[in-house]
Amino acid sequence: MLQKISLLILVVCAIALTGCSKSEPTNNSNTANANKATTSTAPASTAPATAAAEKIGVPECDNFIAAYDACVSSKVPETARAQYKTAIAQWRSSWSKLAANPNTKATLAAACKQSAESARASMKSYGCTF
Repeated sequence: MLQKISLLILVVCAIALTGCSKSEPTNNSNTANANKATTSTAPASTAPATAAAEKIGVPECDNFIAAYDACVSSKVPETARAQYKTAIAQWRSSWSKLAANPNTKATLAAACKQSAESARASMKSYGCTF
């Protein structure tokens, strides 16, 4: 069981690091950026309500996801924001499943703290402090 938990934590961290290390080219035209802003405006307005409604139930995880989402929403350029939002959704899904299992919930706080430390280092380039 411990091996499964360790493997899951490793996979979650790998996803986070992969998502955080990608960068989008910044030579897009203004028209392309305007179209992206127009199409992403509606989902962005519903994201805070969804994020608030889907708590993990582990304070370390909930606090990290809220801080990471706030950073991504306010400081990451629109062209790169989708990949970070995908990572948030994956964390929330994985961690919710782990929190639902009494055998894995106890180890979840440590996994969330580790993910927060990794993300803190990788998100400094955007000026995020969480």
